[in-house]
Amino acid sequence: MRTRQTMTISLPAAMIRKVEEVRKAEHRTRSELVREALRNYFFLSDRRFPEVTASPAELRAIRRGRAAYARGDYVTLDQLLHELGPPRRRARQKGA
Repeated sequence: MRTRQTMTISLPAAMIRKVEEVRKAEHRTRSELVREALRNYFFLSDRRFPEVTASPAELRAIRRGRAAYARGDYVTLDQLLHELGPPRRRARQKGA
């Protein structure tokens, strides 16, 4: 007994080109790529992440953050990474 069934779909030419580009880069079949896309679509549409209303304190914090940003009171990611310095490498254990 077959565990899979075939389904035919039509896509715009630009989307087909993108599918082919990704498929080749990831060394996958079209079917694998489309199955993963559909799994992700169903996962996100299952509403596994409930909508949550922000609390008054969270809304105040958002407003403060937006005001600080508008004043130019922020650092860029590059500035933060420079401030943190280069990542430290872990010392390797010598083989026994």
